[in-house]
Amino acid sequence: MSKSQRVKIPLDGLPGLKENWSKDLLSGFLVSLLALPLSLGIAKASGFPAIMGLLTAILGGMLVSLIAGSRLTIKGPAAGLIVICSGAVEAFGMGNDELGWHLTLGAIVVASVIQMAFGIFKLGKLSDFFPLSVIHGMLAAIGLIIISKQTHNLLGIDPKTLKGLEPLELYAKIPESLLNFNLNIGIIGFVSLAIVFLWPLIKNPFLKKIPAPLVVLAFSIPAGLFFDFKQNGPDFALVKIGNIFDSLKWNVDFSGMTSQPGIFIQFVVMFALIGSIESLLTVKAIDLLDPFHRKSNFNKDLVAVGAGNAVSGILGGLPMISEVARSSANVANGAKTRWANFFHGFSLLIFVVLAVPVIELIPNAALAALLIGVGYKLAHPKEFIHTYEIGKEQLIVFLVTIFFTLGVDLLVGVAAGILTKLIAQLIMGGQIKHMFKMEIFIENQNDHYVIKINQSAVFSNFFSLNNQLMKIPSGKIITLDISEVKFIDHSVFKNLNMFKSNYEREGGKFEIIGGNMLRSFSKHPESAKGKM
Repeated sequence: MSKSQRVKIPLDGLPGLKENWSKDLLSGFLVSLLALPLSLGIAKASGFPAIMGLLTAILGGMLVSLIAGSRLTIKGPAAGLIVICSGAVEAFGMGNDELGWHLTLGAIVVASVIQMAFGIFKLGKLSDFFPLSVIHGMLAAIGLIIISKQTHNLLGIDPKTLKGLEPLELYAKIPESLLNFNLNIGIIGFVSLAIVFLWPLIKNPFLKKIPAPLVVLAFSIPAGLFFDFKQNGPDFALVKIGNIFDSLKWNVDFSGMTSQPGIFIQFVVMFALIGSIESLLTVKAIDLLDPFHRKSNFNKDLVAVGAGNAVSGILGGLPMISEVARSSANVANGAKTRWANFFHGFSLLIFVVLAVPVIELIPNAALAALLIGVGYKLAHPKEFIHTYEIGKEQLIVFLVTIFFTLGVDLLVGVAAGILTKLIAQLIMGGQIKHMFKMEIFIENQNDHYVIKINQSAVFSNFFSLNNQLMKIPSGKIITLDISEVKFIDHSVFKNLNMFKSNYEREGGKFEIIGGNMLRSFSKHPESAKGKM
C-alpha cells in the first residue's frame, strides 16, 4: 500500500468542518493577517475604493469556498490583475475615477459570466494552451508595472500627478520623485520596504512564523501616529475605508457596453482570460503542495470563481482569483479543508466590522512597500535567468511579452509572445500544418497504454494529447513514445512532467521513451528538443 493510501484524507463539507475546524480556523486567521493589507493595497492600486479589496476577499472566503473545486486555495483580489483593473478605470473614466470604477464593474460582471461558461464547458485546462514563457513574461511585466507606480506612492508623491502616465513614463519620472519626496512618508515607505525584503532572511523559527505584512503594519501604524498624518499629513497619506455596509449596493454600470464597446470588449476578454489562467495556474501549484495529494476540479473551480466575481462586481468589488501567496501560506499553516478559506473571509469581516478606525491608520506608503515586494517577486531576476537556462528562444519569447506589455498593453503583450513562440517553433523544426493538430496512436495492452505521437508536439496542439491522457484510468502503466516526433517544445515537457507527478501519486506509472533520438536546445532537462 502506498504512502498516499495510508494517509487519512480529510473529510469535505460539514463533516470536514467538524473534524478539522481548529486547524482550519487558525490557518484562516493567519492568512487573513496577510490578506488584510494586501487586499487594501491591491484595491487602491487598481483605482477602486480600498474597502472593496476587503469586500472581495470576504466574498472569496465566505461565499466561493463553499462551492469551489479546490480545497486549499485562498480566493481574493490579486496583484496580477492590478494592471487590468487600473487600466480599465482609466480607459472608461477618462479622468473620472468614480465613473471608471462603475463602468469597469460592468466589464467584470460580463467577464464573470464567460468565466463560468469556461467551467461549464469544461475548459479548465485553458492554461495548458498558453506557452509557459508567455505566462511568465506576462507576470514579470505585471510586476514591473506595479513597481513603476508604487515607487512614487512609497515616496509620498500625490497620486493625482501620476494619472495617465504609462509604465515607462513612470520609471522615467522616478529621479524627479526622489528629489521631491515627502520626508515623513518616505521614511515609513523605505523602512516598510526594508522589512518586506529583510524579514524573510531572519533565521529565528519563531519570528519567521510572523508574516512580513504584519510586521509592516506593526511599524507603520505607530509611525503614522507619530508623524500625525491624520491631522497634518496630506489627504493621500492614510487609507480611507468608510463603512462597508454603506457600500453594499448596486454599484455596477453596464452602459460601457454601448457607449465604449471597443474598450468594453477588450477588458472583458482580459478579465476573463487572464483571471482564469492565473487562477488555474495557482490551483495546479497548490495541488502539488497538498500533503494529501487531492486533485482539484478545475472546471468546478472556474465556475465558483466566476460566480464570486459576478457578486463582487455587482457590489463594487474587484475580480478575484485563487491567489498563490495566500494559498501557499494556507498550506504552510497546516490547513486541511476549504473551511480555512471560509475562516479567512470571516476573519476579515470581523476586522471590517470592529477595526475600521485602526485600519484607517495604515499609511498608504506601507501598502506601496508591500506591493513593490509582490511586484519584485513577479519580476525577480531569477525568472530571467531560469528562462534563459531553459533555452535562448524561451528568453526571446519572455522578453517580447514583457516589451509589448509595457509598451502597449497586456493583451497585445500576450498575443505578441504567442506569435513569437510560434515563429520560434517553425524555425526550430516545427511544421505549420501540425501547429494545431497532433497525430496520436494509442494501444492498450493489458492495461499498459502505449501512446505514440509524431511530427510536432507544441503548446498549441497539446490539448489533444492531454485529453487522451485524461481518459486513461488511474493506476495503469502509460508509455509515451516520442521517437517519431520532429520537434517538442518546453511547455509540452513541463505539462507532461506535471501529469507524471499527479498520475504516479495516484498509483500509476508514466514514462517517456524515444527522447534519445532528439537534440536538446539547452542543457535544461525540460528544454525544447528537435530531430538530430
